[in-house]
Amino acid sequence: MNGIDWNDWPRVLLPLPVVLPLFAAGLTLALARRPRAQRTISVTALSIVVAATVAMLVLTDRGNGTYSIAVGGWPSRLGIPLVADRLSTLMLVVSSVVTLAVLLYSLAQGVADGEEGTPVSIYHPTYLVLSAGVSNAFLSGDLFNLYVGFEILLAASYILLTLGGTKARVRAGTTYVVVSLLSSMVFLTAIALVYMATGTVNMAELSVRLRDVDPDVQLVLHLLLLVGFGIKAAVFPLSAWLPDSYPTAPAPVTAVFAGLLTKVGVYAIIRTETLLFPGGQAADLLLWVALATMVVGILGAVAQSDVKRLLSFTLVSHIGYMVFGIALGTTAGLSGAVFYVAHHITVQTTLFLVTGLVERYAGSTSLDALGSLAKRTPVLAVLFFVPAMNLAGIPPFSGFIGKLGLLQAGVDVGTWPAYVLVAGGVVTSLLTLYAIAKVWNRAFWQEPQEHTDRDQVAGLATATQVGVRTPLGMLVPTAALVAVGVGITVIAGPLFGISDRAAQDLLDRAPYVDTVLQGGASEVGS
Repeated sequence: MNGIDWNDWPRVLLPLPVVLPLFAAGLTLALARRPRAQRTISVTALSIVVAATVAMLVLTDRGNGTYSIAVGGWPSRLGIPLVADRLSTLMLVVSSVVTLAVLLYSLAQGVADGEEGTPVSIYHPTYLVLSAGVSNAFLSGDLFNLYVGFEILLAASYILLTLGGTKARVRAGTTYVVVSLLSSMVFLTAIALVYMATGTVNMAELSVRLRDVDPDVQLVLHLLLLVGFGIKAAVFPLSAWLPDSYPTAPAPVTAVFAGLLTKVGVYAIIRTETLLFPGGQAADLLLWVALATMVVGILGAVAQSDVKRLLSFTLVSHIGYMVFGIALGTTAGLSGAVFYVAHHITVQTTLFLVTGLVERYAGSTSLDALGSLAKRTPVLAVLFFVPAMNLAGIPPFSGFIGKLGLLQAGVDVGTWPAYVLVAGGVVTSLLTLYAIAKVWNRAFWQEPQEHTDRDQVAGLATATQVGVRTPLGMLVPTAALVAVGVGITVIAGPLFGISDRAAQDLLDRAPYVDTVLQGGASEVGS
């Protein structure tokens, strides 16, 4: 059509998820005194990113290809490669949809207009920079550029976490900063050692050169990268910081952090394990890390009496499912992990947004202060119930499908550690259902155990008054994400097909390596 080669379009669109938010961030900062213009620019930029990433996923999957460009036009071995394959484009689609929905939610809540002391001139550029950092991490084909992506999103997250300047937020932000800097130091040290051992940080080249490195040196490099990524992904025992950091932030900030930031760490682990250290010596260690993350996280959730902290612990726990699939190292295991990451980003973000609505309506997220919400506000009850059942893995939701795929992959491996992981996954799923049922019973069904003035006022509200108390602009993005979670269930078959093909691409490293080193596109099977 007019000489256009549709196979080149993923490469044309490839830099857009990084460049456009950064450009929009500069514009919003320049328009600090024009909040309406800031909102328009932010929403428009992220909407374009959503459309671009969806197109990239479709074109990449249909073309059966991996696409790469070198930033600045340098030769592939000297430049910084950005790489689009099924895994990275799927992650981009889910993350861009979530960031757009959370932005719309936050605008309606008034986080960006100074209602809680949030500087408007800071919020929009910071949020857009966060989006660019996440996209850069997903697209990076270079270890140092991956580090840059992490630092971009972490620098933005420092600001977002402490918006409002309350004592609790500053204290939590301090913990988050210290832990993040520690993980960054470990990651940067690992990069330096990798470069000393191989002479490159290009991941495609590393996949070739690491074969000639002494196995003991490989193990040290492998473990350093896992520690750095493990802190960012919040795997046990490197997860203690998360439940104390996330709940203090504004609801939309907590939601986007819970949905995305830990998954960037998981993505980095997937890429490292499959591209740099396939069949590495740390695979058995990852199995036990996955088990401990699942079990310890969910036991922490069961012990909580605050909805935010409970969800934070379930977030840690369900990271274990993803690590479980990665540790198996099979096509089925990786496919289940990829599917579960896409599912969990959507569902966990939705639950934190609903929790923000609950806090706005009832004035608290403590289970002791909540009660009868299903009667007082059926809308919020439905918005909570659907993603909660999805998280718990109740059939036929995508949570059940993802867990079933992972458990089946473990059974197929057939070793006794895999069977232990399968048993741990089943126990974790049952305890997740118990924790969610506790929230439902105490917050939505039973009468509140404690009554505050605001509870009594809220008790006068009816279902028709919820739209007045809770802006429609907050309900609509939340409902949209609930619908996306249900939609993942509806299209689970095609989505699992994409995750299967992504897993096959991950295990067959040749298309990725050839594409990056040749600086173009690789058609599988061509």
